[in-house]
Amino acid sequence: MKILHRLFAGLALLLSLGAAAQEADNQAQLKQFMDSLHYREGTVAISGAHATVNLNSDFRFLDAHDAQRVLHDLWGNPPDEEVLGMLVPRAASLTDEDNSWVVVVTYSSDGHVADTDAGSIDYDKMLKEMKESEKEVNAEREKQGYPAVELVGWAAPPHYDAASNKLYWAKELAFRGGKEHTLNYDIRVLGRGGYLSLNAVAGMHQLAMVRDKMPDVLAMTEFDSGQRYSDFDASTDKVAAYGIGALVAGAIAAKAGLFAKLFVLLLAFKKFVIVGVVAVAAAVRKFFTRAR
Repeated sequence: MKILHRLFAGLALLLSLGAAAQEADNQAQLKQFMDSLHYREGTVAISGAHATVNLNSDFRFLDAHDAQRVLHDLWGNPPDEEVLGMLVPRAASLTDEDNSWVVVVTYSSDGHVADTDAGSIDYDKMLKEMKESEKEVNAEREKQGYPAVELVGWAAPPHYDAASNKLYWAKELAFRGGKEHTLNYDIRVLGRGGYLSLNAVAGMHQLAMVRDKMPDVLAMTEFDSGQRYSDFDASTDKVAAYGIGALVAGAIAAKAGLFAKLFVLLLAFKKFVIVGVVAVAAAVRKFFTRAR
């Protein structure tokens, strides 16, 4: 018995040493990853969108390459080449599970989005219809190896500012297996030939903080001269096949096939991808294998 006891004690020690060595290696890789990110400050042109972000002292910016690396390698989302950048608050590290949040920037060039329907949309009815569509959405998500998600409701009801041509709203999402509901706070900045999408991803406990900061994000982001909403020329410019309501409901996602584009919802999964996982692709892949 003493021999067996010593054998098990020795194995436990080896496992403990191995785990410590692995953790040290993971932390080294995490530091290497974080040190490789190139943050920008001040006035930043958003390449491919004819737009500019005038950063205040609370935010930094990651360009398309680094933003895609964070989303894919650090948080385990599928690759998405449409991501043009990421606004990162200075107050919390990207690896801080409880306090990190970001604003992901994409651009649609589908055409000028008419805002004539903005005042007549029944957002309560829209929410009900969005919830009814969850079954099909979740079937597609689970087929791709991601957890089912429930749209709990509006965390902030949709609002369109006709003076600045900016639309914003927030959704509360519950991911199956997640320990906390997730916040998706969306902004759409309408322009001459399309719109900028600014998607803030955070935990629901950060709602008040994100809500306080999003007016700054709204104010910092503008289309360049000649590309603004008021620059639209009906005789030459393309018009989008949808309006304000479709932007909120997500109907645009269906244009390439029913819910083919799941990116916005997948972003929300980042909060529990990062739990206990170091920012290396191998670790993320192992986690998803267990999650499935």
